[in-house]
Amino acid sequence: MDDDELLRYSRQIMLPEVDVAGQERLRNARALVVGLGGLGSPVALYLAAAGVGKLVLADDDVVELSNLQRQIVHANAALGQAKASSAKASVAAINPSVEVEALAERIGDSDLAPLLNRVDLVIDATDNFTTRFALNDACWRSGTPLVSGAAIRWEGQVAVFDPGDAASPCYRCLYADGDGEALNCAENGVIAPLVGVVGAMQAMEAVKLITGVGEPLTGRVLYYDAKRAEWRAFKLARRPECPTCAG
Repeated sequence: MDDDELLRYSRQIMLPEVDVAGQERLRNARALVVGLGGLGSPVALYLAAAGVGKLVLADDDVVELSNLQRQIVHANAALGQAKASSAKASVAAINPSVEVEALAERIGDSDLAPLLNRVDLVIDATDNFTTRFALNDACWRSGTPLVSGAAIRWEGQVAVFDPGDAASPCYRCLYADGDGEALNCAENGVIAPLVGVVGAMQAMEAVKLITGVGEPLTGRVLYYDAKRAEWRAFKLARRPECPTCAG
């Protein structure tokens, strides 16, 4: 790192658990963020600010006026633009040293394997079960850690699913196929700061996985009730009949 980088990341480097070695791990890391809405916005911004070396930002949607209430990576001037491109510009404005690849297209099942081979971890910031299950299964096949988040109305949740941990469950252990349709903000609403809280927690878990500091939320699901300002953590074990991670 040069002098500018040492100064930029000085508040992290002074943490003994991080130090220069941890900052270098962040600099060398490659993260895929799928979904650049309410959750993906703080994830992308915080990972960039923290110094993650490469971000792959994927979203096939465009910025709409109703997004701006909570999707802080996009500005009013980005209305009508691809969310991936808008997020790339915002990340560059915060930290131009971060390499950003914008994928303004829907990622199909056949795209996931080669894409995951190029990254170290995945942050799922999507809002539908189809994509979440596809990401989960692809991450399990490739051995790539997955940081999952969800937020709706006044409640959110965060969890980490790590194929490299022999005891880790996967996303299908939390929500089996056929458990119902995922709620979405368009139909159910969401309070603006909630997605920031959950997205920031996802970014924090990603930083922990990259640096090796602390204990990630593997085998646990963290729930947040914004109305009561309450956090609750529940243990999650593998389902013996899970089609993805059992056996």
